Amino acid sequence: RQRKLVLDAVHNRDDHPTAEDIYNDVHAIDAKISRGTVYRNLNLLQETGAIATVKTTGAVRFDWRCDNHCHVTCRVCGAVADAPLPYNGSLDESVERETGYRVERHATVFDGICPACQRRLAKERAAGADARE
Repeated sequence: RQRKLVLDAVHNRDDHPTAEDIYNDVHAIDAKISRGTVYRNLNLLQETGAIATVKTTGAVRFDWRCDNHCHVTCRVCGAVADAPLPYNGSLDESVERETGYRVERHATVFDGICPACQRRLAKERAAGADARE
């Protein structure tokens, strides 16, 4: 039952939540569930392939999409979104040829600044310019 609560919490979000985000969602439904239980179940769900992880600077985030796809992260606020690009399996083959590794998959993560942070930074720059005038 607890594992299903955790899995449902991941499936109910499209923002690539952190473990703490999932804990807060699950804890709102079942106040008796511990942080450790949520974290253990997230790890188990990831290990069994029921959910995927996205490793970003400072956090591991969880994704209900388990297909090979790309992500884009905001270096300011840490937001993560799916990038609308097809998975390029030919890269796996090229790396295999060049290194001798058997590549199972690769992760492509683009770093940038999300639209919300761009707007906030532009407002801050404009306010700073107004203050200097």
